[in-house]
Amino acid sequence: MAEAHQAVAFQFTVTPDGIDLHLCHEALRQVYLSGLHSWKKRFIRFKNGVMTGVYPGSPSGLIVVVAGYMSYAKYAKIDPSLGLFTKLATHMPVSKYITEDGQRIAGGVLVGTGLWVTIIFIMRSVLKSLLSWHGWMYNRHGNVSIGTKIWLVLVKLFSGRKPMLYSFQSSLPRLPVPAVKDTTKRYLESVHPLMDDAQYKRMEGLAKDFEKNLGPKLQWYLKLKSWWTSNYVSDWWEEYIYLRGRGPIMVNSNYYAMDFLYVFPTHLQAARAGNAIHSAMMYRRKLDRAQLKPIYLLENRLMALNTIPMCSSQYERMFNTSRVPGVETDAIQHVNESKHIVVYHKGRFFKVWMFYDGRLLYPREIEQQMERILADKSEPQPGEEHLAALTAGDRIPWAKARSTFFSRGKNKQSLDSVEKAAFFVTLDDTEQRYDPDNPVQSLDRYAKSLLHGKCYDRWFDKSFNLIVFKNGTMGLNAEHTWADAPIVGHLWEQVLAFDPVIMGYTEDGHCKGKIHPSLPGPQRLQWDIPEECQSVISSSLEVANALADDVDSHIIPFSEFGKGLIKKCKTSPDAFIQIVLQLAHFRDKGKFCLTYEASMTRLFREGRTETVRSCTIEACAFVRAMEEEKQTREERLRLLRLAAEKHQDLYRQAMTGKGIDRHLFCLYVVSRYLGVDSPFLKEVLSEPWRLSTSQTPLQQLDLFNLKKNPEYVTSGGGFGPVADDGYGVSYIILGEDLINFHISSKHSSPETDSHRFGSHIKQAMLDVLDLFQIDRKAKK
Repeated sequence: MAEAHQAVAFQFTVTPDGIDLHLCHEALRQVYLSGLHSWKKRFIRFKNGVMTGVYPGSPSGLIVVVAGYMSYAKYAKIDPSLGLFTKLATHMPVSKYITEDGQRIAGGVLVGTGLWVTIIFIMRSVLKSLLSWHGWMYNRHGNVSIGTKIWLVLVKLFSGRKPMLYSFQSSLPRLPVPAVKDTTKRYLESVHPLMDDAQYKRMEGLAKDFEKNLGPKLQWYLKLKSWWTSNYVSDWWEEYIYLRGRGPIMVNSNYYAMDFLYVFPTHLQAARAGNAIHSAMMYRRKLDRAQLKPIYLLENRLMALNTIPMCSSQYERMFNTSRVPGVETDAIQHVNESKHIVVYHKGRFFKVWMFYDGRLLYPREIEQQMERILADKSEPQPGEEHLAALTAGDRIPWAKARSTFFSRGKNKQSLDSVEKAAFFVTLDDTEQRYDPDNPVQSLDRYAKSLLHGKCYDRWFDKSFNLIVFKNGTMGLNAEHTWADAPIVGHLWEQVLAFDPVIMGYTEDGHCKGKIHPSLPGPQRLQWDIPEECQSVISSSLEVANALADDVDSHIIPFSEFGKGLIKKCKTSPDAFIQIVLQLAHFRDKGKFCLTYEASMTRLFREGRTETVRSCTIEACAFVRAMEEEKQTREERLRLLRLAAEKHQDLYRQAMTGKGIDRHLFCLYVVSRYLGVDSPFLKEVLSEPWRLSTSQTPLQQLDLFNLKKNPEYVTSGGGFGPVADDGYGVSYIILGEDLINFHISSKHSSPETDSHRFGSHIKQAMLDVLDLFQIDRKAKK
């Protein structure tokens, strides 16, 4: 093969006259270009590190400050060094080495630099203090106080000019540790509607005892940790919630993102993969060069767009990252540089280099590589086809198999290629798509395929899997440990936006551009999997198949109305939907349950998520009023507004570090380290979340003009059920008139049925809107 020949840098033969070297100039050229690319990347990272490290200052600011200080010293006729060299001369003969003019210049530069560093420190400290204030959250729509306006101006003033992605990291405040008394009070309030009087009184006694005795001791250690670390929650959350889990991460942890709902840019699988892979690699390049803009909180009501920064630390491990199994705990492996991806197709693994001639491959060239893989008729090696099932089953068998069978030889090399790839790609041999003639079944199949596939055709340990189906539809499956869904969503939005609009396709569906006449082909990964390992793979696949078959997925594109009408009701769309979910759940099961809504804490450094406990006393009162036939519309509306306001208040608390669950979780971790038992904490952390919910935010609104192109809407994404007898609900609010719901549960539970629950959600949405007596048809 031509590519095999080009992979050899030189050949030699031994002759009577000595050794005759035959250099391959093309191979040496590629080595040179590769090295040049690596050094260029290192320089860019170094430069960006300097720019970020001195922000909100800049190197040009240093020149201005030093030059200004020197000019002032000359004008005021003062010693620029402020006597620095005079004091230094008493201890060493400075004048022997530096002239008097040189001393003035050197002293001026040193003092000017110190002044510049001081200014940066002051600006950074002031900005951190400003970002620690969250009173702006309590301003109502259209009624921004003078204090908030002044605060916004000051934040803008001290935020500097042209910030990069990580510029604000050192200016973000640390996540505060709430008082134990406040947390237990909020906890008791959250569980009150879920308990009878006897149960509540017992829990109240446990909480009071904890608050008085063990709580202060645990809190002292937690306070110490908060002073010492950037974030007192995040490392423990990653370790104990994700990495220590010994069950399958497929379904239980990984989540998925879908393609456009109504648009199908091309029917060619290889072409769609070409554009999508190129878009993802371009996004990685922007991350490496810090060319992405900082992530700001979307806060339209304050006219504060691009003002309130959020933490960007989770973006660092988006690419070149894999979860590595361990017997007791897993680990996250991240490499700074990876020039290849790994592609799975019909049981074979292929390593595909993403760079040639010192540049990233163009979309048509990537399509060319995918076409070669699709045309390859070779059979899988023994054990290769189902190998990825190891990542879908329990973690301990995978960890033991990895250390036993993949620690040396070709298996280690091939596994390294997978784990150190930029990301994983599956060229799926099935067809998935939204079918208008069969909307329910087609979307349900699509969701299940993205969530778990065949259980052996996704590498679930990778940071994310790009899945391209046979008919050109695509999707994403992401591992949860390294980051939360909005981070992956940011990448996915750019991939979707760039694909059909910016890059586009030719009339016959291919990527634009030309094929490369001498591009080396994909490299088939080699495995030597013994029968003992194949037995472990089969066991993992059996576990994964049982889990996948039990998942009951249902997707609802709810188009009766959207946030446009909800805003006319002067209600937060998120609060509206959360209350609807409480009503739907009560109608579905006849009872209330502990409800989890994910909120973010990225207003703080290294912040991740916090829980909003949506099943409140106010929400329960509204639901009961809706189920009482004699209750008046006015009373229901009053209770709805109280429930919505309560939910908004809980959301604010969660975002500003006053949540319940992360604090209690960390207190529990401290108690385990100290070897003490807390009946209160043990009971709190054992309570099941039978309704787990999350909103998928549309973050880059400028990429999608849904008014001009309403067809460019994504289906959003979803996740598996958290509790065996509960529901997982993800929803995305798209434009003014569409809300997509993703519902999951387990067939094995007699209490749940995703389609039944979906029907209750649709009816509850209509019933709650009818309270406002808004004519939907007139609106449309």
